[in-house]
Amino acid sequence: MRLAVLGGAPAFPDGLAFARPAAPPLDAVLARLAPSYEQGMLTNGAVVRELEARAAEHLQVRHAVAVSSCTAGLMLALQALVERPGPVVMPSFTFSATAHAATWIGATPRFAECGPHDVLLDVDDAARRMDGAVALVATHVFGAPCHPEALEALAAAHGVPLVFDAAHGLGSIHAGRPVGGFGDVEVFSLSPTKLVVAGEGGLVATDDDALAARIRIGRDYGNPGTYDTAFAGLNARMSELHAAVAIESLADLTVHVARRNTLVSRYAAALAGVPGVRLQHVAPGDRSSYKDVTIFVDADELGVDRDVLAGVLRAEGIDTRRYFSPPVHRHEAYRHLAPVDLPVTDRASSQVLSLPLWRDLPDDAVDTIGAVIAEVGRDPGALATTRRSA
Repeated sequence: MRLAVLGGAPAFPDGLAFARPAAPPLDAVLARLAPSYEQGMLTNGAVVRELEARAAEHLQVRHAVAVSSCTAGLMLALQALVERPGPVVMPSFTFSATAHAATWIGATPRFAECGPHDVLLDVDDAARRMDGAVALVATHVFGAPCHPEALEALAAAHGVPLVFDAAHGLGSIHAGRPVGGFGDVEVFSLSPTKLVVAGEGGLVATDDDALAARIRIGRDYGNPGTYDTAFAGLNARMSELHAAVAIESLADLTVHVARRNTLVSRYAAALAGVPGVRLQHVAPGDRSSYKDVTIFVDADELGVDRDVLAGVLRAEGIDTRRYFSPPVHRHEAYRHLAPVDLPVTDRASSQVLSLPLWRDLPDDAVDTIGAVIAEVGRDPGALATTRRSA
């Protein structure tokens, strides 16, 4: 094939989207919403309670508390669990909300390395940074389960709570258990790019009765029902409309996860012979939700770097993302913190490129993307004069 950047016809002249929300049928959502709507109950009503019950059953936990966003859930969870100001050990290779939640409760992010192959929090590196820590936070990056038992042991050894940012984790499985019941609490996202969508929303999953009760109060300003607020909470309630969307979306989760895993296997096959291109490692026995399928581009082996490859794909009409580049420790928001040396994280961040992935992505689209990347690998010298894409 002749690449579009070299004068060929684009593979997707009308464009190929990076993601498309897996929105459930509108008629089913409206039918579920109608009773609450007719009763004038628009938020935190019967539909929200049904979502919480269904989610708790799916996740095999005692409680799933619906909130307005994963970020709000992380803020409320950390507020409930962290007893004093201090550092919260967390990965830098994550979405910025992980760090923002700690910052909002007056704690200080203390960034740790990721693993070179799975880009999950490096447990050994985190252990070296635990002195004086008030909490430990880990992320199930792209849906790959993040070393639950090792991190539980580390948190216990230091007497601090363990919070999982499980924004990508609905549908992921570790050791035969759904992600959701590890650590003190796990917090999920239901935003449009996730496998279960609410429009906007989140779920806080825990087996701790007292913690769940505090989150329920916290999402309503800290109001226990008397208007004598017990603590400074948030307006983090979920609307009945969002809950109705989420319930219908949750019903499709098993099929959705299976489809994404099939597509990622197809990507893996298409890219197997391309030098310098690899996928995230997922531990044997684990299942990733594959919220994203991300490749890592080794410029020395492929012959071009991640940004040149992104430009090649863009010319073909293929939309991509650089998740997560830059890593959070290099964000402007955290430049006031003491500099930290994270070479593995920096290298991974310079190599990442997330490819299109959604439930109804055609098989032949994956094959075509793989063929474009393979063509780059066959003759990277032909791209030597192309401009790096921003």
